[in-house]
Amino acid sequence: MSTVAIVGAGLIGQGWAIVFARAGWQVRLYDVDAGRLQAGRDLVVQQLHALQAHGLLDDAAAISARVHTTATLEAALSGASYVQENSPEDVALKRDLFSKLDALSGPDAVLASSTSSIPASRFTEHLAHRERCLVAHPVNPPYLVPVVEISGAPWTSPQVVARARDILASVGQRPVEVRKEVEGFILNRLQGALLQEAMRLVQDGVASVEDIDTTVKDGLGLRWSFMGPLETIDLNAPGGIADYCARYGPMYASIGATQSACPPWAGELLETLSRERRALLDEKDLAARRFWRDEQLMRLMRHKQEGGETNG
Repeated sequence: MSTVAIVGAGLIGQGWAIVFARAGWQVRLYDVDAGRLQAGRDLVVQQLHALQAHGLLDDAAAISARVHTTATLEAALSGASYVQENSPEDVALKRDLFSKLDALSGPDAVLASSTSSIPASRFTEHLAHRERCLVAHPVNPPYLVPVVEISGAPWTSPQVVARARDILASVGQRPVEVRKEVEGFILNRLQGALLQEAMRLVQDGVASVEDIDTTVKDGLGLRWSFMGPLETIDLNAPGGIADYCARYGPMYASIGATQSACPPWAGELLETLSRERRALLDEKDLAARRFWRDEQLMRLMRHKQEGGETNG
């Protein structure tokens, strides 16, 4: 039976533990904070039972039994064929941690980082076995949103990239490959473009925070839940994507010319965002709303599974 080491027991680490345990792997969960480690495992168990309640898995108790906490990093890494690191977004911290992972893990273990923006070359260049290191950036929570971005450094072995892709696909994820290093990878660059324009529309008084969210969740988001933006436009013109670009390219070029420097996410803009969001959702209700979000994602996942979703 395969073993994975999950280093860091926060929200992302918990999510990875669910992904691998659900797929039959033995999970060794480690965190430098012993209190967070036990709390993390408890939340893993809680979410596994929630998934079972929604019909998304069977026997949450048996799956939970595959998740073990370890008191030391050495114990977590012993015998692990895949390692997923989930430390804060700090280059110096990751460089130090990957030095330990490289020294203590087995020679054939894949070493992956969950970083959401830092290229692997910035924290693996100094390692003796840097060819087995890469980024495997998930979407939160990874057990409900399966895309994971694989991004190697210039020295990462193509065989390691292929192995990581096979492992992640085998545990139910949808791996995509970032072919060249870029800050933010694919997902956060796409999300960032939408967020920057949303901020600009709020700052310029074009629309309210609520109406911008409604436009996405009840407009663009409905299509994007089962097809991407490029497939969307391929279907939105009689002759496909080439026809769409010929028809609407000038319009988007004109819009793009107005999208200059992005406003800083601070000052009056931040005050407006906070005021309008807190009017819609009190701060004390944020945690409950996150659980509600996950419930909706579970329902959506069940719907997509029952619909026999394919890549088209």
